[in-house]
Amino acid sequence: MPTQAPRVSLAAMTGYVYMLASQKGGTIYTGVTSDLARRIPEHKAGIGSRFTARYGVVRLVWYEEHFDIRDAIDREKAVKRWRRDWKIVLIEKMNPDWEELFRGTGW
Repeated sequence: MPTQAPRVSLAAMTGYVYMLASQKGGTIYTGVTSDLARRIPEHKAGIGSRFTARYGVVRLVWYEEHFDIRDAIDREKAVKRWRRDWKIVLIEKMNPDWEELFRGTGW
């Protein structure tokens, strides 16, 4: 009898909501992922999304961790509906100078 892969509950997965920017005050992209350390290098390599590749939006300027990926997805949907100035306030509370927050290998 074939062995089935174990089922993973979405509730057991951590999630991250994040914002990337092209520069301070520049274009902003909001995303969600279960693996921030994997996702950010994808954006930097131009394979994260067509939008980020087209507009050079690769600087991680804000993120928020959630213990349940479903909460992260809900938060991302809410933040995407926000006005731009609200997003800027959120970014600048964590990162006033919009510095690169990703400290991955080679970045």
